[in-house]
Amino acid sequence: QVQLVESGGGSVQAGGSLRLSCTSPGTALNDYAIGWVRQRPGKEREGISCINSSGGNAFSADSVKGRFTGARDKAKNLVYLEMNNLKLEDTARYFCASCCYGVGKYEYEYLGQGTLVIVSS
Repeated sequence: QVQLVESGGGSVQAGGSLRLSCTSPGTALNDYAIGWVRQRPGKEREGISCINSSGGNAFSADSVKGRFTGARDKAKNLVYLEMNNLKLEDTARYFCASCCYGVGKYEYEYLGQGTLVIVSS
C-alpha cells in the first residue's frame, strides 16, 4: 500500500500557472512511476500524466500536452505537475497515483485525496 499526498491546488485565472506536488510519508517515490489523474465536474476520472522513475514524462494526455509537465525531485521525494496556460476546462480535482502501462492504456493505483484546481476567467 502506498499513501500519496497532493498539495498545491488553488484558484487561478485562465492563462495562469500552478505547480502541484505529490509526496508520500512512508514510501520512496523514486521506486515508482507516478502520475496524475484528474476528475472534472460531471466527468469521469482522466489519467493525464505518468512520470517514470527516472523523471521522464512517459505519458501526457492530448488534453494537456504542451501545457502540463511532470517532474521529480528525488532528493525531496516529490513529484510535481507543472501546469501552464491553464484553461477553464482544467478545473478539476487532481490526484497523484502510481501508474503503469496496462492493456492499451495507462492505469493508476493508490490515488491520494486530491487537490482542487479552479480556473476562472
